Amino acid sequence: MSAYSFAPVRRGHYDIIVVFFVPFLLLSNIGATKLIEIGVFDWTLIFDGGAILFPLTYILGDVLAEVYGFRPARRAILLGMFVSIMASAVFFLVQIAPPAADYENQAAFEAVLGFVPRIVAASVAGYVVGQLINSWVLVTIKKKYGEKNLWARLMGSTVLGEAADTMIFCVVAWVGVMPASTILNLMIVGYVYKVAVEIVLLPVTYRVVAWVKRTEPAYQEIL
Repeated sequence: MSAYSFAPVRRGHYDIIVVFFVPFLLLSNIGATKLIEIGVFDWTLIFDGGAILFPLTYILGDVLAEVYGFRPARRAILLGMFVSIMASAVFFLVQIAPPAADYENQAAFEAVLGFVPRIVAASVAGYVVGQLINSWVLVTIKKKYGEKNLWARLMGSTVLGEAADTMIFCVVAWVGVMPASTILNLMIVGYVYKVAVEIVLLPVTYRVVAWVKRTEPAYQEIL
């Protein structure tokens, strides 16, 4: 037997989930720089591009809190916050760096990825508060009622977490910049859309949670 032979190690899924959780957050922040307007009958719906992917961060946050508990979920949330701030700092340094003579897209870069302190503050504040509320509510309900009624934990945490996230982001980012009617539209449409995505994907979330619990080596120790 080789002197460098090792026994197989059973690794959990926590790091894999976090690897998806953080990029989803970053991509959502970039997508949020564009506002999308869709006409539905006599209504005009306005939402930001981050709404396309951002709900998935709440689904992954639900998985983290449900399977691993509040502290590991909080660790992932704070890691996402740190990476978001670091990404904003990098974009800022690239933005202020002198462009090459042949580079003609400086204005486009600044419009999409440019550092806007107010938007960064709104995004980070909304994300951290919303995700922490989401995880705390889910774990609190689970402690009281145990493994049953997973749907109640998933939906209850999302309803409160997404409400805080959406309200904080819209208020910090847009008050004084956009009309109150547009901000209210953003809040309502964004919130309803995010919760609706969670409801539609609930069967998928159930299966993912069940699979992670079944294959997670440390889950029984957590219980």
